Amino acid sequence: MRCLVTGGAGFIGSHLVDALVEAGHEVRVLDDLFTGRRAQVHPDAELRIGSITDAAVLREALAGVEVVFHQAAHGAVGRSLADPAATDAVNVHGTVMVLTAARDAGARRVVFASSSSVYGGAADPPTPESAPTRPRSPYAVSKLAAEWYCRVFAEVFPLETVALRYFNVFGPRQRPDSTYAAVIPLFTRAMLAGEAPVIFGDGRQSRDFTFVTDVVRANLLAAEAPTEVCNAGVYNVAPGTARTLLELVEVLAHLTGWEGTPRFGPPRPGDVRRSQADATAARRDLGWHPTVPFEEGLARYVQWLRASAG
Repeated sequence: MRCLVTGGAGFIGSHLVDALVEAGHEVRVLDDLFTGRRAQVHPDAELRIGSITDAAVLREALAGVEVVFHQAAHGAVGRSLADPAATDAVNVHGTVMVLTAARDAGARRVVFASSSSVYGGAADPPTPESAPTRPRSPYAVSKLAAEWYCRVFAEVFPLETVALRYFNVFGPRQRPDSTYAAVIPLFTRAMLAGEAPVIFGDGRQSRDFTFVTDVVRANLLAAEAPTEVCNAGVYNVAPGTARTLLELVEVLAHLTGWEGTPRFGPPRPGDVRRSQADATAARRDLGWHPTVPFEEGLARYVQWLRASAG
């Protein structure tokens, strides 16, 4: 299978590229290297540097491609609050450009990386895909709009789409030194340096943390699932286990040997109080289930960050 991975030099995208190459597929990567890193791209993958908002670049990147894994995005709620227009330009307009180019190139399917942020904090987790969507940030709005574009393209054009709603993905290559770094990299870096991590809020907010290799498996399964089952579908991808930030601190403290008390700050705008997936549909339609326990995933991440810092 000939594949295109947009954002394939990034955290999740580079792991997906590795898995596709190792499975024997022909892989092309399109990344503008805004946050992605050239060094993370598998040497057997073809890297093309460019933007998903550039029609000519997309046309060339999609030549002969069967499946598109659309990972490229302006991530982070904070970034979208600082510049909503830039987030919209990449996440919404860019996705329309990818879908259009995939349709025109005769690609079979686009697997789109969406986000649990579209729910905006459902009243009664665990949250199924049928729950009302109430985005609380420009980033969340952009992901929901892109989902709808995927659905409409699948309904009116000869292009299959599957959208995967990720829940707090973590693992190696997720860096703590980016402007909008996620909570696990930030907490781990602080503890390894003997410093107190900063919790925004009371620490009782919960997240459904998902190890990156499990997200990769969901993408691979979504690419091959029967059309009649998954086309135009949306699927939660997460273990379905809510962990509070206080619990996260406790596990990381054990793994890093840190002893102390976290610092607390005010809650952040757009933050969700509780997040927990009902991934029944992904199990039923895609045959997906998580394989890496939370504690094991954290241990792998701590080991990676120690090694990369050394």
